[in-house]
Amino acid sequence: MGFHLSPASSSRKWLGFVTAVWVQSISGNNYTFSNYSDALKSLMALTQLQLNNLSVAKDVGKAFGLLSGLASDRLSTPMMLLIGSIEGLVGYGVQWLVVSRKIQPLPYWQMCIFLCMGGNSTTWMNTAVLVTCIRNFRTNRGPVSGILKGYVGLSTAIFTDLCTALFADDPAIFLLMLAIIPLLVCLSAILFLREVPSSSTAAGEKEETKFFNLFNIVAVVLAVYLLTFDVTGSHSRILSQAFAVVLLFLLACPLSIPLYFMLQDFNRSGSKPSSDIEGLITETLLSQNSQPEMAAPASEEKVEPVVEIKRPRPSIGEDHTIIEAISTTDFWILFASFLCGVGTGLAVMNNMGQMGLALGYVDVSIFVSLTSIWGFFGRILSGSVSEYFIGKAGTPRPFWNAASQILMAVGYVVMAMALPGSLYIGSVVVGICYGVRLAVTVPIASELFGLKYYGLIYNILILNLPLGSFLFSGLLAGLLYDAHATRTAGGGTTCIGPHCYRLVFVVMALSCIIGFGLDVLLAIRTKNVYSKIRASKRSKKPAAPSNSR
Repeated sequence: MGFHLSPASSSRKWLGFVTAVWVQSISGNNYTFSNYSDALKSLMALTQLQLNNLSVAKDVGKAFGLLSGLASDRLSTPMMLLIGSIEGLVGYGVQWLVVSRKIQPLPYWQMCIFLCMGGNSTTWMNTAVLVTCIRNFRTNRGPVSGILKGYVGLSTAIFTDLCTALFADDPAIFLLMLAIIPLLVCLSAILFLREVPSSSTAAGEKEETKFFNLFNIVAVVLAVYLLTFDVTGSHSRILSQAFAVVLLFLLACPLSIPLYFMLQDFNRSGSKPSSDIEGLITETLLSQNSQPEMAAPASEEKVEPVVEIKRPRPSIGEDHTIIEAISTTDFWILFASFLCGVGTGLAVMNNMGQMGLALGYVDVSIFVSLTSIWGFFGRILSGSVSEYFIGKAGTPRPFWNAASQILMAVGYVVMAMALPGSLYIGSVVVGICYGVRLAVTVPIASELFGLKYYGLIYNILILNLPLGSFLFSGLLAGLLYDAHATRTAGGGTTCIGPHCYRLVFVVMALSCIIGFGLDVLLAIRTKNVYSKIRASKRSKKPAAPSNSR
């Protein structure tokens, strides 16, 4: 009967991935706190410790991401996206009402709740998108993670630059955008993002890699475009509006890939609908080297069900239940090293506004954008580069985390020195390393502990965001800042000078060195896993030409 978009078709899968990219483009709102933190501080007459604890409350929302992890195996992707977008509408909507003075400032504990809701909203979006896309493209987990996490990194710059271009850095308008835009974008993903069979042939993997490279090219152009807007200073209203139009066009460009597949589907619409990709529906969603759900031999006849309950302890690289995963040493090494990287990175992002003011900068939005844009480059490059070196030499993915940790330590030392331009350099270095950390850890978790319970395992690792925010931002940065600060007339605190954060940077540099050691240890312990992944990738390559002869 004419053209029909099959749920298992390539066009449907790629259209879902495009909407996933859009969702990630608006789900980095947790990193935008510096854009409106000063408005909250002055409006509510907060000390720096109180303000930092508000940012901790925002990050504590990530801790409740365990709920989205548990729900990922029970609720559909559209339902999870709907929950996240509505929660964000309420959380950021109330903050907008306060900052725009539509209502009186709420009591401190109530503001903590609404910031927590805003922070938690992204866990539903991220879990829905990551779990679905990694299952849809399971043989290209590195590029998938790099692209999706890359767009999360760009989302801060996208929001910041759009608000700057159209509304002149108004914090109230900025919060309104955070409330409404994610809801509208999630509605598009609700329609098209579904779990579909993954390609299992060498030709299919090669085709996916080709199109992921196109996504990378578009994303890099977008990042350079945002960076150019940031470094060229102030712009006229007409030029700013033109910037916004081109930005939206670049975000829409990836649609060309599913449109290409739709054209192919349309041309083949008269042929038999059961294509090769539909034939993959029977393939299990678990990775090929994982164990079946029941470990008892299929050949046993009439065995009582009770006998089948016990199964051997899985090896690293196979599917783990959550209890099995947290019982391993490797999980806690990954958890602790993740804390050293993302915890310190979050402290910089949450305090960027006050760090800039302490060093004499009036407008700190440039530093927020720089951290976001260079975080994108860290995310998108580390995903593809780590995937390439796994196939080339079996290089363990944790190696790239180790490299990012030592570079991040250098960045903190530069910021502690407070030389002219050091905050620019520090913003770039921290952005890159934080991006690498997030993008590389996502596929590591799936490669070491499997995909079956990946949603929950990922969200347990994400507990490092609120924990790191509390330790490094709420306690370390907040207490040390207030120790050097002076009281303002309204009851808040302020500190001017490089001494305000020097000791904070030194402590965070030491934490990154510890994280470096943990990542090196994990790379050594998982070398065999990545050797097997390399062998698996290489075993598929000769199969394609041999079948064609």
